[in-house]
Amino acid sequence: MVHIYKLSGRNVEVTEALRDYVESKLTRLDRYSGQITDARVTLTVRDVRDAGRRNRVEVQLNVPHGIIRAEEHHADMYAAIDHASDVLERQLRKFKTRYLKQREDNSEAAELETPVLPPLSLDDVSEFRPEIVRQKRFEMRPMTPEDAAAQMEALGHDFYVFISASSNGCGVVYRRKDGHYGLIEPKL
Repeated sequence: MVHIYKLSGRNVEVTEALRDYVESKLTRLDRYSGQITDARVTLTVRDVRDAGRRNRVEVQLNVPHGIIRAEEHHADMYAAIDHASDVLERQLRKFKTRYLKQREDNSEAAELETPVLPPLSLDDVSEFRPEIVRQKRFEMRPMTPEDAAAQMEALGHDFYVFISASSNGCGVVYRRKDGHYGLIEPKL
């Protein structure tokens, strides 16, 4: 069974009924449990001007070498959970297909003798053009690194950009693999 590492609610009480419903929906993902290392689920209710109550379900599944994430909005919390579960199942199916194909390709490549390739010159390398697929803007207020780490945890993120209250410079706190926190402070 998929282990829910963290189930939390923002502006909503996570009742036993909600917890049971989330777990029952995530059990559909059992066939992919070999790929899932843990799951984080956040349920949020907020009032949206002119739209009334809006429920948001965020689910993050950690898989080897990546993260699979779904975020769904709906007026009904249970419907949002249903939609998020469907999205996750599609994404996991794609991930499993790619994972198995990669394993197959790697085993076939191991059977072949590795050819000796000539060294690459700069002319052989095509120009890399990164594509920005999502952009976020948000207000920043000065805070301590400890406050930034607490804010990062509250949001369920792995890093948080902030303005340092002591230096007025930009800083980044992040979660290290050992579970501790790191701080990056650029030097100008």
